[in-house]
Amino acid sequence: MEKAKVYFTDFRTKAFGDGLPTKLKKMIKKAGIGDIEMEGRFAAIKLHFGELGNISYLRPNYARAVADVVKELGGRPFLTDCNTMYPGKRKNALEHLECAWENGFTPLTVGCPILIGDGLKGTDDIAVPVEGGEYVKEAKIGRAVMDADVFISLTHFKGHEVTGFGGAIKNIGMGCGSRAGKTEQHSDSKASVDEELCKGCRTCLKECANNALEFNSEIKKAHVIQENCVGCGRCLGACNFDAISFGFNAAVASLNCRMAEYTKAVVDGRPHFHISLIVDVSPNCDCHGENDVPILPNIGMYASFDPLALDQACVDACMAATPLPGSQLADNMAKSDFVDHHDHFTNTRPESEWKTCLEHAEKIGLGTREYELIVVK
Repeated sequence: MEKAKVYFTDFRTKAFGDGLPTKLKKMIKKAGIGDIEMEGRFAAIKLHFGELGNISYLRPNYARAVADVVKELGGRPFLTDCNTMYPGKRKNALEHLECAWENGFTPLTVGCPILIGDGLKGTDDIAVPVEGGEYVKEAKIGRAVMDADVFISLTHFKGHEVTGFGGAIKNIGMGCGSRAGKTEQHSDSKASVDEELCKGCRTCLKECANNALEFNSEIKKAHVIQENCVGCGRCLGACNFDAISFGFNAAVASLNCRMAEYTKAVVDGRPHFHISLIVDVSPNCDCHGENDVPILPNIGMYASFDPLALDQACVDACMAATPLPGSQLADNMAKSDFVDHHDHFTNTRPESEWKTCLEHAEKIGLGTREYELIVVK
């Protein structure tokens, strides 16, 4: 496979010159987004709206820039993300939209509609075959994501407490999975019911196709029949009271490989384009209700038709950067028992691991790790 082209521009601007959103527009046009037939087509722009309390997520201005370019090309853009597996402010479409609005993402600010990809409760998904999948045969992807004619990812490239970093593959693979899809990627366990939280509404029983849920009429609570549970996660989306849960117990390598396969399911068979911004590189995911100071300096904006090459280019840029003083990474490096992994992400979170994700992505044909970096002034 020939080298992928990855385009780059830095965050430098001149006084009274173009702002960063304009610079982003120029860069993605140079990278070839205009080669995609957009006229009259629905274009999903996948990004993370940020958990409430977190302020390191990408500013709405960047999303507006991408949406504006899509509209210039005749496309019909919408911003999207899917509901979360865990209880929080983004576990159903109503709270998710309110969270997005509070964090500044509204049709007025971003210039296009905002749709939650897997519907009201995170159960509106479709099964998408994974060609060459070893861990996942059919990925559970939010319906609105798959209904789009064109797919664009807009990623905040940052650290992650489990997968080392959150890049394009994580934004796409994990982000586009429905609540059941996220469960499949994260968990090797079966459902459990917290009786204190269960209201006895029986809604979860209607979602289970495996006779794994029963209702205890004496205590008026739902109960999981473990031998029947297949861990599909359907009941998770059905419960409005956070009474059903799954363990986040998938091995990191397994999680990484499933993410890569989910990403392949999302992008296969249709035009796709990917953008990553290395800015406010927090040590943890934007799913956190807080964000620590950046571990690395702001580096720049990247774009490519290849999400794997994009992630590799961003990793390489981060590895070449100097850790910021006063950050979690710098604190770890100053410890007397510090073991240098020669990897900024692993040095920040030694329990994390990212290499298996990129290796598996290349193995299943998602893209290439070989790239040519093209600098846009």
